[in-house]
Amino acid sequence: MTNTMIALIGTGSVAILILAIGGIFVVRQKTAVIVERLGRFHSIRTAGLNFKIPILDKVVAVQNLKIQQLDVDIETKTKDNVFVNTKVSVQFHTLPDRVRESFYSLEDPSVQIESYVFDTVRSEIPKMVLDEVFSNKDSVALSIKESLTEAMHSFGYLIDNSLITDLQPEHSVKEAMNRINATEREKEAADNEAEAVKIRMVKIAEAEAESKKLQGTGLAQQRQEIARGIRESIETLKESGVNEEEVMTLLLVTQHYDAVQDIAKNSRTNTIMLNYSPTGVSDIATQIREATLSVAGDPEVSGHGFGVQ
Repeated sequence: MTNTMIALIGTGSVAILILAIGGIFVVRQKTAVIVERLGRFHSIRTAGLNFKIPILDKVVAVQNLKIQQLDVDIETKTKDNVFVNTKVSVQFHTLPDRVRESFYSLEDPSVQIESYVFDTVRSEIPKMVLDEVFSNKDSVALSIKESLTEAMHSFGYLIDNSLITDLQPEHSVKEAMNRINATEREKEAADNEAEAVKIRMVKIAEAEAESKKLQGTGLAQQRQEIARGIRESIETLKESGVNEEEVMTLLLVTQHYDAVQDIAKNSRTNTIMLNYSPTGVSDIATQIREATLSVAGDPEVSGHGFGVQ
């Protein structure tokens, strides 16, 4: 065998090896490969080691089977003429059994999805006032998902979810809304403070009323006990042979000096001017005795007791 033949055989082996290596390829997890043969669709290859005929077969696309997200910003106007910038996030993935449709049906699926999102948002939000947009954003997102699911399934895509992630009214409207919210909170705080003051005042009034009631009850009982004590003292002195006039004078003078002694014990008592001349004391005793006898002669009053001041 000549050197030329050996060289030819070696070259042919290398060529065959190169062609064989060129026919082997690996498909990664969560992807699908579209293979065309002579320019026409041939097959879908999934994860793992795969083979193709060199020169005849060609890998034309690698389709991602993972969940993808497309963010769409849309400006539209509400029913009450407020411009709102809405951010919609759409999550989707290619159906493994419809990889062929996903590649050959759409040039760019993101553009198609964005068109449907624009159409749905601009047909739903203008039906609502601004407050309703915020409270019903989930229903708007659901409408987007429903419209996209129906449209994109035929192209080989499944819509996993659609979310309205942000709603931004124009700046002047946001400032007005913040002022309204601040005013409402200040009003609520003022109402709460006023209610607290009212409750405190009512409680203080109730406490004062209860205190006065108890003071009145105590004073009435005190006067009854004083009257009872005086009556018993009078009866005791009469039994000892002292006449009635002397009894009353003695009791009244005793009560007078007891009162002076009690006043002196009270550190908060102001100066009191009393007539301490013999005729002054006699006059006081006469006046108190007459008042006492007058009250004692009245059956309605004597039954409730009396006090000497």
